[in-house]
Amino acid sequence: MEAIVNVAAQLGIQPDHLEPYGKYTAKLSEELWDTVASRDNGKLILVTAMNPTPAGEGKTLTTIGLTQGLNRIGRKAIAALREPSLGPCMGMKGGATGSGAAQIVPAEDINLHFTGDIHAVTSAHNLVAAMLDNHIFQGNELQIDTNRILWKRAVDMNDRALRRTVIGLGDGNGSVREDGYMITTASEVMAVLGLAENRADLKLRLGRMIVAYSTADRMITVDDLQATDAMCVLLRHAIKPNLVQTIEGNPVLVHGGPFANIAHGCSSVRATRYGLKLADYVVTEAGFGADLGAEKFMNIKCRQTGLFPSVVVIVATVKALKYNGGVAKDKVTEENRAALRAGFDNLRRHIENVRKFGVPAVVAINRFASDTEGELEDVLEYCRAIGCDAALSEAWAQGGAGTESLAKQVAAVADLSEAAEQFRYLYADDAPLIDKIKTVVQEIYRGGDVRFTPRAARALQRIEAEVGSGVPVCMAKTPYSFSDQPKLLGAPEGFTMEVHDVRLSRGAGFVVVETGAIMTMPGLPKQPAALRMRLEEDGTVVGLM
Repeated sequence: MEAIVNVAAQLGIQPDHLEPYGKYTAKLSEELWDTVASRDNGKLILVTAMNPTPAGEGKTLTTIGLTQGLNRIGRKAIAALREPSLGPCMGMKGGATGSGAAQIVPAEDINLHFTGDIHAVTSAHNLVAAMLDNHIFQGNELQIDTNRILWKRAVDMNDRALRRTVIGLGDGNGSVREDGYMITTASEVMAVLGLAENRADLKLRLGRMIVAYSTADRMITVDDLQATDAMCVLLRHAIKPNLVQTIEGNPVLVHGGPFANIAHGCSSVRATRYGLKLADYVVTEAGFGADLGAEKFMNIKCRQTGLFPSVVVIVATVKALKYNGGVAKDKVTEENRAALRAGFDNLRRHIENVRKFGVPAVVAINRFASDTEGELEDVLEYCRAIGCDAALSEAWAQGGAGTESLAKQVAAVADLSEAAEQFRYLYADDAPLIDKIKTVVQEIYRGGDVRFTPRAARALQRIEAEVGSGVPVCMAKTPYSFSDQPKLLGAPEGFTMEVHDVRLSRGAGFVVVETGAIMTMPGLPKQPAALRMRLEEDGTVVGLM
């Protein structure tokens, strides 16, 4: 690894504008923005994917590899990624820093605690919970209705036992009531951190978050609890983007960590803006498939920032195509060209959806050792047949050298793209919330209708009465299917999607729409990734990747 001061020097960042966390990691200072703000923006490249297998298909790896490839062909590129959550690291997916010859480093530090940003979000979130219950215990001057408390507690771990809890048991411990936990990456505090433009915007967004309702049906906010300033103190370092590097020494900004299935799934606005001022190309990713992360990137992040991608890279794999073509997940490494072709409908739909935003698409076929030449050629031929640029990505085996062809295609498309002129949103700002939800379901998922539970219908009416309809919707659903049913694979059509709850994230500036069996607190699988992990005597971490 290069010393972080040398990585920063590639971007023209002076040591005075770095706040080092050891030799290989640093935060960017607040003052740096003043020196770069007047520069022209580079090109924004968004990496997304088709619906994946449960093991994931290498979207982060492709993002890193593409960044390395762009730098190898003489383009000044920087990656902007989310921070890994301990939940997936210890759960199903393991680490989230790439692998093989396309990694960001120091991987163990990034995956495990990093610079403490997610812990700061956890602390700020739980401060609100503590002050809320203390306010009730100390006399409840705000007349908070204990049956209408919206604010759960948070922890950065998959722990299904905490989904529903009872608090206040025992003498002198406050009101006994039902409560629960969400994973920190689903917290509105995380969403606010990711979307805040600066410290003033952070304070404004935190203060307007809704925590409960009073007995007189009035919104109770963080400002009402007088917790805003203390939250800002806890988040004072977390709001600064983190600078690390790829395994080939290219700069990477890692900041913010909202999940894409239960939150908006993008790295921070601040990191994106810094990257666009510091490099010619910023390669960023949106979580899970394009039906989740990319849709939210376009309809939420682009809408709030006025930043638009010049090209979208859709990661596809032979394994995911066969999985969506009906092959069981433990058989996807076996050659099956008929099932592969059956999965093309899933990929085609993602390409069509990206184009609905006026953004060109390039397919990156992430190569695995089990892929056959015939299968790979089938995918390339299909992409050519439907008029979509495509290239193999061999980032895992070869790093940047394995993505040069992809990098050349992506750069060529990005250079010709007029992002601001071409881009279009899926729905209008002033459309009713119910119409926005139906538009996403029908246009992106290809569902036939939406069924709202009475709880969800009441919530929609209340939100529109309180704040109007001028906010985007953030769909919470399974990543494995276009529908709300994880086993309904391929390219289903005409299904009815059930919305069981709707929540206003007033600080983040969007409405969360919970569908199917989606939960804001995941559980660990039968064989958690934590079982593979150990610490060697020399301090080396084994089993994280």
